[in-house]
Amino acid sequence: RSPMRPAWHDSATVQNVQESQRSREMKISVSVWVARPIADVWQGWNTPASIMAWNAASPQWHCPQSRVDLRVGGRFCHHMAARDGSMGFDFEGTFTEVTAPTGLGYVMDDGREVSVRFVAEQGGTRVEERFDAESLHSGEQQRAGWQSILDNFKRHMEAAS
Repeated sequence: RSPMRPAWHDSATVQNVQESQRSREMKISVSVWVARPIADVWQGWNTPASIMAWNAASPQWHCPQSRVDLRVGGRFCHHMAARDGSMGFDFEGTFTEVTAPTGLGYVMDDGREVSVRFVAEQGGTRVEERFDAESLHSGEQQRAGWQSILDNFKRHMEAAS
């Protein structure tokens, strides 16, 4: 690299930035209908004890810790871990919208944005998530993973009724 060119001009860095920008341009939506009133769904979505019961994409994973400061500017951290202890990570972000019981918005620590809507419908609540894709996994992989977590949420909430 030329000493006159800053590091951000390296081709790998430019490629990573371009991929990151492209992924943010791709929005992915998932939804589920839950046979519970909107107030219960809001509570189940935002209470750490409840989050730990449903927040995993597969049975091999779980969420052993959750912290939620439910206010605009507040932070959340859900620790996701493989049940066999082989790996784990913190899913973290900052709330940008808290409109109980109909909407949430947050920015993940990697800069991607997420919108969650709760819509009261006859006999239940529709939960709709829309999020910026990341560049590591395909859009279909991401959609399937987030949908699986939503399906776990539905099972958890409906079992609690």
